[in-house]
Amino acid sequence: MTIHLSDLKQFLTGSYNRIKDTNILSNFANLSSIQLSNILLLIIIFPIITHKIGIEAFGFVMLANSFSSLAGIIVNYGTNQTGIRDIAGNLKDPEKLRAVFYNTLWIRLLFFIAYILVVYIMQWFNIKYYLFILYAIPLVLSEVLNPLFFFIGIEKLKFYNISNLASKVLSIILLIFFIKDAQDAEWVNFIMGMATVVTFSYLLLNAIPKFRLSFQLPVKTDIWRITRDNFYLTINNISTNLQQSIIIFALAKWGNASWLGAYTLCDKVVGSSRILLITVSNAVYPKSAQLYKESTRLWKVYRQRMQFILAGIFFVGSVLLFFFAGFAVRVLSGEENETAIIYLRTMALFPAISALNVLNVLDQLLKNNSVYIFRIAMIMFAFSVALAFLLLHYANYKWFGSFTVIIELCALFMYQYVVKKPAIQNV
Repeated sequence: MTIHLSDLKQFLTGSYNRIKDTNILSNFANLSSIQLSNILLLIIIFPIITHKIGIEAFGFVMLANSFSSLAGIIVNYGTNQTGIRDIAGNLKDPEKLRAVFYNTLWIRLLFFIAYILVVYIMQWFNIKYYLFILYAIPLVLSEVLNPLFFFIGIEKLKFYNISNLASKVLSIILLIFFIKDAQDAEWVNFIMGMATVVTFSYLLLNAIPKFRLSFQLPVKTDIWRITRDNFYLTINNISTNLQQSIIIFALAKWGNASWLGAYTLCDKVVGSSRILLITVSNAVYPKSAQLYKESTRLWKVYRQRMQFILAGIFFVGSVLLFFFAGFAVRVLSGEENETAIIYLRTMALFPAISALNVLNVLDQLLKNNSVYIFRIAMIMFAFSVALAFLLLHYANYKWFGSFTVIIELCALFMYQYVVKKPAIQNV
């Protein structure tokens, strides 16, 4: 069979035009710019922080950051995922669009008020790093105000991208001027959070008049519906977060500052792959939904092809991360930290494994298999707690970096089983 150059050119041109028509390229470009600015936080801000406050104090900062991220997931209550769907589905109905917009903000605000009460009560529990958690409240507030769900839904991300990048630049400037040494470490999350709060407030204040989103009080029935419908999704998001961060809290409780600092530094490095994979998932979501609606066979072919491509790309990243672990640690921390290098080399396989699993998760979302997602989340949470305990109490500290790889491998096997389960049942 002979393939002519003209036929190949026509095929490639046609494929490009079809992809362009589905907005995958523009979605990916816009979402990538958002996530690249977040990775900028890793490349520029974290070295600034570690060089100023040291790797041990950096561990305390990242502990509070992880705690705030977990709280942010609860406050968000799955609205970043369902909000995109609901905004996109009601673009031609101004009344429903306005209702989705304000219902999302209201339910976030209600959960944030509950979080403030929890933090207030925590002061009587003699928590060693309480001030770090207290000063990180703006990070959680920024999740209330984050309008990303709205801008993705209406597919107008340029303004959001520019503002998000400006927020990161503002954070860098403020950290350079106000953080001097380890005594200022408690203020790091406060500064980063306030820069984001100001940016998201500006975006909301511009979006409301521009898109005619006049103020609307919450409707009890709508709030209850979101609370009920997003419960499983939120539990899954919490579990997913804890699957990787539970060991950070365990290290803070039973480990020491040097282990915590080294681990959190490496966790932020491999975390950049999570950010990129979320970008990929969000970018292909609309196209995937269309293919799944048209034909499950088309979706299966598309999923397998994308898995192969993503796994190949991220495997290269894993190899580079393994061989350049020392260089990465030296740049980010400003010192030769052997513990961090060991952890980072052990974690290097995480991006490749995670890339294999990202479309399996999307597959279950498209099939609305919330019960399967919930069950996996619960099993993985229990396993991560047990693994963190075993590693910290019975293993050498050099094995701590294996936690993230083991957890991701287990998640991959479980999701792969669920994806293939209908086929297995039909054999």
